[in-house]
Amino acid sequence: MSTTEELITRAKAAVKAYNVNDSKAIANEAVASQDVDLVKLISDGYSAGIMEVGVLFEQKKVFLPHIMAAAGALTAGLDIITPEIEKRGGSVGEGRGNVVMCTIEGDIHSIGKDIVAIMLKVAGFNVINIGRDVPLKTIVQACKDNNAIAVGTSALMTSTMVNQKTFEELMKEAGLKGKVKTNVGGAPVTQQWADEIGADIYSENANDAVAKFNEAFGA
Repeated sequence: MSTTEELITRAKAAVKAYNVNDSKAIANEAVASQDVDLVKLISDGYSAGIMEVGVLFEQKKVFLPHIMAAAGALTAGLDIITPEIEKRGGSVGEGRGNVVMCTIEGDIHSIGKDIVAIMLKVAGFNVINIGRDVPLKTIVQACKDNNAIAVGTSALMTSTMVNQKTFEELMKEAGLKGKVKTNVGGAPVTQQWADEIGADIYSENANDAVAKFNEAFGA
């Protein structure tokens, strides 16, 4: 087994075990060696680990705290590896385009949105995470400023879902509908709601988001 393959196996195990310390140690070993394929370590190790946790979450075998713990382990590794990749002149993923992510105006929740952002980044998209409770016009401007190919808004409350509809209207007024795909998600959001407001993509969870972005923009 090569060094890269060994670290991939260990990285996947660390994420699945929610072990931040092991994740950091593996990342530090990887960046200390010029022989390790860092991008492959992320995609086949760290990313694969959290994808497996995501499947267990969908099957209700683990719960949100487990997803968050796995995401913490994943992030701990990426925070060490990503700067090294950039220093070597590479990038995480394949630079598949800029995606703006945020929680919609009026909503302060961020956990689900942050996990989706991490997963899309690992999948090769350049994610600009602009935070939570973001004013609608600020989201539109971020799409313009970053030449985004897609924008994802999360609403965790039924009272803030209406802002996703207003956002679709603002995107039309700005001439961005059809140019920037809109993705909606969040606990109360459904495919029916996405169809009703004219959103391009509905994502039920992080794994679903990756699958649908791969379908929309080519795997």
